[in-house]
Amino acid sequence: MTMNIDDPQPATKTEKAPKKMDALKAAFPHTIPVFTGFTFLGLAYGILMYKSGYGVGWTFLFSLLVFAGSGQYLAITFLTTVFNPLHALLMTLMINARHLFYGISMLERYRNTGKLKPYLIFGLCDETFSIACTTKAQEGVEDRWFLFFITLLDHMYWIFGSVLGGLLGAAIPFNTTGLDFVLTALFTVIFVDQWKKQGGRRSAAIGILSSVASLLVFGPDGFLLPAMAVILVALSLLRLYDKSRKNIIEESTP
Repeated sequence: MTMNIDDPQPATKTEKAPKKMDALKAAFPHTIPVFTGFTFLGLAYGILMYKSGYGVGWTFLFSLLVFAGSGQYLAITFLTTVFNPLHALLMTLMINARHLFYGISMLERYRNTGKLKPYLIFGLCDETFSIACTTKAQEGVEDRWFLFFITLLDHMYWIFGSVLGGLLGAAIPFNTTGLDFVLTALFTVIFVDQWKKQGGRRSAAIGILSSVASLLVFGPDGFLLPAMAVILVALSLLRLYDKSRKNIIEESTP
């Protein structure tokens, strides 16, 4: 067998390590707002877990294996009351149904992520989706590792915050009133950051108008899924419009 010296050689482990480090460095700045929010939100969760009778070890396992903030808050109620499997299933599906839309939106981006895909799907929380769908890896950085480190860092932040909360809950008395506002503050910071970075405002405008209209029609307890559906349809139509317009311009250009 002969070897063609022009053929690209597979990257060695030594060559792969710097590429992963570059991806980590590229991903980290985008996750700083999430670190702030997850630390305080996880803190509140860890304290509530401890006050409900579950130690730091349980909090760590829940955050490591579940990694679903709103679902984990909801699970505290299930753990401290009479367990109703059907009610737990429906409530969890309703609260996390938005992830169906997240998954559909990320099908193309996750297509070539190989062995990293299962973890990327598992770790696709609201904040990770928000970063992943609006940012791209810079030139020279492999996109799948860029996505992996965004997901991994967000996951670690959540574990860190929740474990820290469990430790603080065990060490000192803590009043958790008002801590749930951390989640709202987190999304506000991410939205403002993306508003500044994005060239167009159409996607943001569609999100705001769809959410407000759904809130007025369905009320605060049932507006989330209709808003998500309207946003998905509107963005799909917008994409078709942009594609059709681009084709017309290309065909009319001599």
